[in-house]
Amino acid sequence: MSPVTTLANMISSLISPAGILLGQGFPFLSILCVIIGLVGVAWGADRFTDGAGALARRMGVPQIVIGLTIVGFGTSAPELFVSLTSALRGQAGMALGNIVGSNIFNVLFIVGISAAITPIAVARSTVSKDIPWAVGASVLLLLLCLDGKLSRIDAAVLLAGMAAFFVYTLRMARHGKAETEDKEARPMSMLLCVVWIIVGLACLVVGSQIFVSGASDIARQLGVSDAVIGLTIVAGGTSLPELATSVVSARKGQSALAIGNVIGSNVFNILMILGITGAIQPLRTAGITMVDFGMMIVSILLMWQMSYSRFRVSRGEGCLLVVLFAAYMTWLVVHA
Repeated sequence: MSPVTTLANMISSLISPAGILLGQGFPFLSILCVIIGLVGVAWGADRFTDGAGALARRMGVPQIVIGLTIVGFGTSAPELFVSLTSALRGQAGMALGNIVGSNIFNVLFIVGISAAITPIAVARSTVSKDIPWAVGASVLLLLLCLDGKLSRIDAAVLLAGMAAFFVYTLRMARHGKAETEDKEARPMSMLLCVVWIIVGLACLVVGSQIFVSGASDIARQLGVSDAVIGLTIVAGGTSLPELATSVVSARKGQSALAIGNVIGSNVFNILMILGITGAIQPLRTAGITMVDFGMMIVSILLMWQMSYSRFRVSRGEGCLLVVLFAAYMTWLVVHA
């Protein structure tokens, strides 16, 4: 063995977890994809948040509406792509697990991390009107899946709920007033707003897909099932746009955008993504247990209770959400 090869192996063994994975024969390309994907998502989130926040100010639309619609839908694009592709390939466990896992990740990890960095203020209208939509969508999905499948009729029910949600958000935009929390921010032209939204969203979608591709390849070589991959790696990977967007929004003081992003994404994930996916290819709940559905509902109810108590999610509450997420991930790994 040449000195160069020996040195390369030593460096690889010292770099964790990349060194461990390489030592076990994992392709370098998969690890590189994970790194590139994370970088793309982080940069794209910053551009996307700037564009969306500036657009809300220019249009005089409340940031919560932008978060529930443009940001919520945009950051859910990876979930749509992955779930639809998985369903068409016959990987129902990954398709449904991606959505259930993403919603759990959104609430426990994303809201938790965002609040741990900067406490998130939650408007009264968000507590009384917006969060109940996410709770209702979660409960509806559980009820529709009690028979072990998501049929085309079930999908039609979800899409009808999505239509009702659109009507609700349009009424909010019509009667609401823009927040004044960012009035001193530097104005941005409409063209630049649109450019940053498109460029940022493209980086979010492409970056998350690169990440999921690399991470899923590594997981499969470890012998992990489609359902567990969907609930963990794929769910976390496709939720990277929500994570990056919410953390950046919270750091910039745009609390409404941060919380609206999570609520909107959860509603879109269930009502529209599973609605479209189920309409094209009926799904079975193979590998997705009542514990997973229950955690999805408990997590959103817990966030609702935290928001209702003082209309904010504190740093301590954020840390509690992250700990609960870690406990759930541990349970998944142990029972995989």
